[in-house]
Amino acid sequence: MNKITRIVSFLLLINCFFACQSSPDWNEAVDDIYIDWGIKSNFTAEEGQFEASFGIENRSQLTLGEDGWALFFSMSPRGILSTQNANITHLNGDWYKLSPEDGFSLAPGERVEIPYLGIEGVIKESDAPMGLYFVFYSEDGESEEIIAVNNLEVKPFTEDQQRLRGTMDKEAPYSAESQYESNENLVKLNKEELFPIIPTPYKVIEGDGEFKIDEKTTIGFEDGLSNEAEYLGEKLSSLAGVKFSTQAGTTSNNGILLKLANIEVNGKKEEAYQLDINQNGVTISGTDPAGVFYGVQSLLALLGNDTYLNPQLPFTLPYVAIADSPRFGFRSLHMDVVRNFQTKETIKRTLDIMAHYKLNHFLFYTTEDEGWRLEIPGLPELTEVGGQRQHAKSMHEPSVHPGYGSGPFSYMEGKHGSGFYTKEEFIDILEYAKARHITVIPVLNFPGHARAAIKSMEKRYLRLMEEGDTEGAEAYRLIDPEDQSKYMSAQSFKDNVVNVASASTYDFYLKVVDELTKMYEEAGLELKKMHSGGDEVAEGAWTASPQAKKLMEKLPEIKDPKNLQTYFFRTLLEKLADRDLEMHVWEEMVLLKDESGVYTPNPEFADKKVVPYIWNNMFDYPDLGYQLANMGYDVVLCNVSNFYFDLAYSNDPEEPGLYWAGFVNTKNAWAFAPYDWFKTTYKTSMGEVIDRDEEFKDMVRIKPEAKKNIIGLEAQLWTETVKGRDMAEYYMFPKMLGFAESAWAAERDWEKETDLVKMDQSIAKGWNQFANRVGQTAFSRLKWWNGGYNYRIAPAGAKVVDGKMYANVNFPGLQIRYTTDGTEPTMTAKEYTGPVEISGEIVLKVFDDTGKGSRAIKVSPKNWELREAK
Repeated sequence: MNKITRIVSFLLLINCFFACQSSPDWNEAVDDIYIDWGIKSNFTAEEGQFEASFGIENRSQLTLGEDGWALFFSMSPRGILSTQNANITHLNGDWYKLSPEDGFSLAPGERVEIPYLGIEGVIKESDAPMGLYFVFYSEDGESEEIIAVNNLEVKPFTEDQQRLRGTMDKEAPYSAESQYESNENLVKLNKEELFPIIPTPYKVIEGDGEFKIDEKTTIGFEDGLSNEAEYLGEKLSSLAGVKFSTQAGTTSNNGILLKLANIEVNGKKEEAYQLDINQNGVTISGTDPAGVFYGVQSLLALLGNDTYLNPQLPFTLPYVAIADSPRFGFRSLHMDVVRNFQTKETIKRTLDIMAHYKLNHFLFYTTEDEGWRLEIPGLPELTEVGGQRQHAKSMHEPSVHPGYGSGPFSYMEGKHGSGFYTKEEFIDILEYAKARHITVIPVLNFPGHARAAIKSMEKRYLRLMEEGDTEGAEAYRLIDPEDQSKYMSAQSFKDNVVNVASASTYDFYLKVVDELTKMYEEAGLELKKMHSGGDEVAEGAWTASPQAKKLMEKLPEIKDPKNLQTYFFRTLLEKLADRDLEMHVWEEMVLLKDESGVYTPNPEFADKKVVPYIWNNMFDYPDLGYQLANMGYDVVLCNVSNFYFDLAYSNDPEEPGLYWAGFVNTKNAWAFAPYDWFKTTYKTSMGEVIDRDEEFKDMVRIKPEAKKNIIGLEAQLWTETVKGRDMAEYYMFPKMLGFAESAWAAERDWEKETDLVKMDQSIAKGWNQFANRVGQTAFSRLKWWNGGYNYRIAPAGAKVVDGKMYANVNFPGLQIRYTTDGTEPTMTAKEYTGPVEISGEIVLKVFDDTGKGSRAIKVSPKNWELREAK
């Protein structure tokens, strides 16, 4: 080896040594970095803010310095006002970055607090940062190592300043006592008084006697009803463990017969049915197959608790004559599978239980900012890019960045940020829904809420440009590349609005519609209804787009860029005219911004098969739904204060969910007056009791002749905080039971009462009866159906008075079990039957007849005295 070679080798060794020193291996070290997070207070110097803090403890052997790393996380979008000891930056949506400031150093064995100030109160553990991961950078700034964080502690919310949203929050802090007060007007009724069918049938005449179903019982059906007969046979077979036979034609006595007949109930023929059970057998007659199907559901509900708890033949059915029809022809559940993905199996379970509660539409939300969940032939990037969430070097990359705790990698187990339905899976879902008389309404949300589509088509654009196919690249591009508009959407996105001035945007929409149409045809269906979204297009969109400016110069009547939204929808309808679709939209799509900046109803689309969905009954224009119905629009009511299932059941910090519009429980979903919802809007979003006479005195009311334009109701399940099937079902049940009652059952007497005091008294009586039906007749069925649903059992309410503990439940008929030795109660623990002397801690847990339990709570005289003294 010559001298020059030796020198070069030496220099290479030196370089390698320093390179190794400057690039430590963080993979093992991150396992020894512990992070905690907690809310300090929502009572800050300025109302409407919060103070929180990250704590980082370094138990590794490496030092976190002032550069070369960043900590990324997701958190319910809130503006960051100030930080100490590090920088917290909002990137996009709910994606944030924590990075060291100059001089930062966290050596082995040290701990640092990083307090920060943000906008809007934080009162839920489900608001905590999620999906944390470190990125360690090389000297050139490129990502070097991406490592998920496993050691995160969320500190409990124990103080009032953590459990209330500042002084403007009018809800009392959650406590066992607050729940006791909420429950204390409920009285347990005799089970014999409770009719088990939910939603309540229009007319019921009870007989004297029982019909028995045994292994010899046959199910006969007339032409066109084989699907309904097979469904009933499968449910009975699953319950009994023996095969029930079906046969075309009539059956002998003591059989079950499904048939079509000319039936009208309460002035309605569609979906109407009669169920007759007597000594001659069971007859279910329907005007159409859907009506027969709903008669089948009522029969299954009549089997009762004992059958579902102990399913042994023979099954007994009471003699009864039921005549029934739905109040509204449109009864829908919306499910967002974008914010967090749900499997095909979860969707099918949801459809089946929806059908049992007689819901007949499913708004399948497969496209949003955070993902695209449906394979579209010819556009593979929609699922290759839009169906996968993972770390991005910047928000400008053609990819979908992490959100809602999905973490840095698309393949992470236990996360729900990635996934999609293949064409075959979607067709399977359509066929499954068809058999249950449910219409699946697909969504393509434009012009806002479109980030995943935008990024997917940018990836396609880059691919085809590299291949030299400029024309193909431009074909479905969704942005104006020179657009410099600055805006922030409701979910804090800065780049989620499509270019409405480009023909390629409309071509993309039509391509997706045409591929959906083919899938429906393969499922034996016709695509008749489509949801076009149209909500929450942020102010500022299109204001600095050269293409939008050029369009507005050609159309001077569009004086405000915000009204390009109306131009988009008008143009889209024109292009879709030959496809004969009924277009469903959010209410914002039929608003116009006037010269004073006020949004007003736009009558332009009232006669164009356009159906607005009304969600906003608490904020800017709570009477908009009635204004639109009076204009002639068919409208669907989705009132946020009653039907948003993603809003938490209560303000308990451990109860997951959102609360931007308050809290929604089963009673809220049940107590809804569709023709005068002001009467059943009791609180503001901050929990302040509304003076209904005063607050709503100037609101537009629905005209009597326009009531027919309210075609139905829809419940919403947005999934920002929903992780997986169990959580989805927890949010839906038992709220869905209250919603089904509002959507199907006939107008209730209290809805017609004009005196609000008398109305509230009538509601209280009706709710007590319905709450008993839920607590004593519904849960056993939910526990059995499809292997069991993860419905919610609420914790007990409790109070201490004069040394005695009193406890209650929110659904009479549930049991309270308790222990005094600190252990968690089981079904064998002592049952609470009346006030209990309390000298030490008591642990309470609520159970239903199946043994499913609530979260346990603890009550002690010491804690109570301290709370009372405070």
